Amino acid sequence: MRWVTVVGALLVATLVVEVVVFVLVAQWIGLAWALGIALATTLLGGWLLRREGVRAWRRFRDAVQAGRPPGRPATDGVVGLAGALMLTAPGFVSDVVGLVLLLPPSRRLAGGAVQRVVERRMSPALAGDIFGPRRVRARRGPTTSRNTAPDQVRTGDNSAETSRPKSADALPAAIEGEVLPPADEPGTR
Repeated sequence: MRWVTVVGALLVATLVVEVVVFVLVAQWIGLAWALGIALATTLLGGWLLRREGVRAWRRFRDAVQAGRPPGRPATDGVVGLAGALMLTAPGFVSDVVGLVLLLPPSRRLAGGAVQRVVERRMSPALAGDIFGPRRVRARRGPTTSRNTAPDQVRTGDNSAETSRPKSADALPAAIEGEVLPPADEPGTR
């Protein structure tokens, strides 16, 4: 029930901010112009909502039919729909947020954020099926031998910390690494 209170408080705060900004804009440019702009952005949002919905569905369907992971087109579609929906809401602050979400650079950033949130809430195998294979960068860590005590750790470079000679029965103690974005994503290494 606590989240309901938080969401309710956020909605009330958003409504207050929208009313204050609308009054300020109406005082600055006039009530008729403010109403006209608000109506125009609502109509634009309605048109974009339909366009983005059809576009998102088409890209999702094409990815599935081609055997590609559908996660990226789906997150891009969700962000586009959210931006168009923000434009349909009355108010200038929501219009600005909606327009920002429709711009390609911010859309990419928001889509990446949506993807990270979704990936955290599902199993790695399912995330791989939806968003494609993950690349992993790993480096060799210390190893332990099956014949050594757990506290006797060897480094992989034969340094002075080596407790026994290397053997075929050495087990990795840990693999350190990080998950990298797919190679086709901007900003990859």
